[in-house]
Amino acid sequence: MTMTVEAIRPTDTIFDAAKRMRDLNIGSLPVCFDRRMEGMITDRDIAIRAVAEGRNPSTTLVMDVMTPDIIYCFDDDNTEHVEQMMMDYQVRRLPVVTRETKELAGIISLGDLATKTGQVQEIGRTLREISEPAHA
Repeated sequence: MTMTVEAIRPTDTIFDAAKRMRDLNIGSLPVCFDRRMEGMITDRDIAIRAVAEGRNPSTTLVMDVMTPDIIYCFDDDNTEHVEQMMMDYQVRRLPVVTRETKELAGIISLGDLATKTGQVQEIGRTLREISEPAHA
């Protein structure tokens, strides 16, 4: 997993979030209050829930447009469990939190799984599952 993860506070503005995403060349940021996960904000959240609604980026807070109910894994989960979660929820990356305090410990991506486990064929299957349209 990537352990050095940038996060943003729920009380920061979406202007700050967008600038940080641009500077880091990323599309999402964990939203944390004192390292405790509160949600995630994505470039899509900003576009759909703020810009398309005519909200002012300098006054709209991250907490007003973030996704609060996030899927995450624990820092002691095994890779098979993490891979299954990615398939089940059709996501390519998961925040990693500590089991006891649910503080942000890092982010794990499909790329992390592929390079660290060497199970390229299995990760390919996972990517295929993630990319399938959601079943009704």
